[in-house]
Formats: sequence, structure tokens, C-alpha cells
Amino acid sequence: MPLLIAVVGPTAAGKTALAVELTRQLGGEIISADSRQVYRRMDIGTAKPTRDEQGAAPHHLIDILDPQEWLNLPHYQALATEAITGVVKRGRIPLLVGGTGQYVRAVLEGWSAPEIAPDHGLRLDLEGVADTYGASVLFRRLQQADGGSALTIDYRNIRRVVRALEVTDKAGIPFSLLRSRGEAPYRILRLGVTRDRALLYERADRRVDAMIAAGLVEEVRRLHAAGCGWELPSMSSLGYAQIGQYLRGELPLEEAIGLIKRETRRYIRQQYNWFRLDDPGIHWFDLDRVLPEAVVMRVRSLIAAMGGS
Repeated sequence: MPLLIAVVGPTAAGKTALAVELTRQLGGEIISADSRQVYRRMDIGTAKPTRDEQGAAPHHLIDILDPQEWLNLPHYQALATEAITGVVKRGRIPLLVGGTGQYVRAVLEGWSAPEIAPDHGLRLDLEGVADTYGASVLFRRLQQADGGSALTIDYRNIRRVVRALEVTDKAGIPFSLLRSRGEAPYRILRLGVTRDRALLYERADRRVDAMIAAGLVEEVRRLHAAGCGWELPSMSSLGYAQIGQYLRGELPLEEAIGLIKRETRRYIRQQYNWFRLDDPGIHWFDLDRVLPEAVVMRVRSLIAAMGGS
């Protein structure tokens, strides 16, 4: 089976830079596993790889959709599988790189999502509950109907809560029991990128400040002026939602920036739930203590132990 390297970990830890170096040294190509970098014209707030990074290593599944489009999990799995197959056919090593835990694990664990068509009437009813009574009330419904899904979905992610309730209602059994796992057709090497938590939070805060300085407010303003509604998944994502609150006059800019930083820290904690430091299947590297060159050497030895590329 072909080798697939996964580079996972929280935002701002340095996944992209390490993946680019691994790609250069090993002869690979990067498949993005980021739910927001798929969108065109959303560059600053998604922390896309820079032009130099994209020039140094081939990247896939970046800038493939307009912000008005939706990307669901089965669609992402199909695109990622197609990209991985193409990299292997070219005789190179695919690196699946990103912090969207659901995307990464779906590919690595061969998830099979249920084929249940949307029920738009039910969705409107459920969204109405959240609008009228709050996200926590809708989430309590999910906890009662499907405790398994409630453990993996943030209560503020209305879209995912609604989908889990919708599937549970239509199928008659919990959504979490419908999702099956298969055997991914790869030899998988999982690499985790981490840093001291306090230092990681500082890096994340500096990244937010850099985004503001680079023009995040103008980026969000241009997207909305071009017809991207605030209700879109792309525009309600981290950073874009808070700047939207500022542009609508709901928050002063400094409060919006502070909220982005707090939500980014919360997101980092959530990512560590997807990629646990005590997971024996992940080889973790603390980039505050280990140089990229040492990581590359270790990865070469791990690949050799797996039987080579």
C-alpha cells in the first residue's frame, strides 16, 4: 500500500512550514485538510500558505470553491482521495496537512458518512429553535437524541448540530451509530506538531494581530460587498464572524479582535481533543524544542522502519 504522511496539530503550531520542509526533503506534495482554505478570496483570515510556501511545495485542495459554496465531508473525502491517488501515481509522497480533525480522521480512518438527503423543512424548524431559544437549547436536544454526536460537536456549531439531529430523525437511529469506519488503503505515518501551550497561545495572538495588520477587515468587507452573506458557513467561521460583528456595528473593533483571540484559544483546545498528545499512533514533535532538520531525520527513520516509501 502507498505511504501517506499526515501532519496534524493545533492552529499556529507550525504545521505548514514543517510540511513544506518535509515535502522538499522527501519528494512529496501537500493535500490540505483545512475546512476554510478551500475558499477563494479568503486568504488572510484562513492563514493560507504564503505564495513562497505554495511555490516551494505543490499544494492541493486550496482555493477550489467560492465562499458561497458548501463543502460537506463526503465531498472532501472524495477530493482528498483523488488528490492522494494523483500524487502516488506521480511517484511522490502525499502529505495530508491540516487542523480540521474531522477531515483528517475521515480520510485516515476511512469514514463512511450516511447517505441521507437534506430535509429543508426540518432544518428550518431546528434552526428556528436555535434562533428563538439559543444554541444551548438545540444542543440539549442532540444530547438527548444522540449523546455520541454531542461529544464531538461544539454546541455553537449550529449547522453540525442541525445535521446530526436531521439524520437521527430521518434514519430513526443516532447519527453517531450510522457513521462507519473502513480500512484506509494506505500505510499511514501520523506526525503531530505541538508547542508549549502558553507559547502556542502567544503565537496565535500574534497571528491574529498580523491578520488585522494585513487587512482582514477589508477582506471581510470585500467578501460581503461581493454577495457573501453573513449566514454562509465560510463567513460565519472563526475570524470572519467576529469581524462581521464589527462591520455590522455590533462590536467595537478591539472587542472583535479580542473575541477572535479567545475563540482561537478555544479552537486550539478543541483540536487537541481530535489529536490527543497521549495518542500512541501519533509521533509528536514539540517545535519549541526540536529543529525541523531533526524532525526530517526522524521521519526518514520512521519511513524506513515501515518498509520505505
